[in-house]
Amino acid sequence: MNLYRELDRVGRIKLSQTFFLRDFLHSEIAVAHNIINLPDDLDLAVETGSRLCVEVLEPLQDRFGPIRIRSGYRSSALNAFGHANRLNCASNEKNYATHIWDRVDAQGNKGASACVVIPSLIAPHTHREQAIQQVQEWASAQTQIDHIRFFKQIATFNIGWKSLARSPQ
Repeated sequence: MNLYRELDRVGRIKLSQTFFLRDFLHSEIAVAHNIINLPDDLDLAVETGSRLCVEVLEPLQDRFGPIRIRSGYRSSALNAFGHANRLNCASNEKNYATHIWDRVDAQGNKGASACVVIPSLIAPHTHREQAIQQVQEWASAQTQIDHIRFFKQIATFNIGWKSLARSPQ
């Protein structure tokens, strides 16, 4: 199948009420270095991406208004390139079940994360600490959030969902 048609098909997969897989496939690293950012295991990427969107991002958007996705899914090849070239990517092993949605982590967990921006929290008189406090207050009641890591830029953070691997009975 030609690459354009595959990218178009995969990008149109709906993950939740307002998010499509296309929203998470863009990468400045991929564009700048001509790396294709497509899942190896599309079913797992859709499963984990859907959980991230339904359980974390839709509620976040319901609370704060529209959000913008800065980055989301990374293929193993893209992430490895970003890590090797010190482009703000952790190792693949650390990013399995976070930015690499189509691989389980060392504990057998599935997961997905995205870097998001909340435009409604970016205002001339809003300070970074105020935005962090508002998001943390909301997040404290959200049991499905695996992690939240704030960046220097106001109202910008990584947020993720992760399953818990079941121990054998």
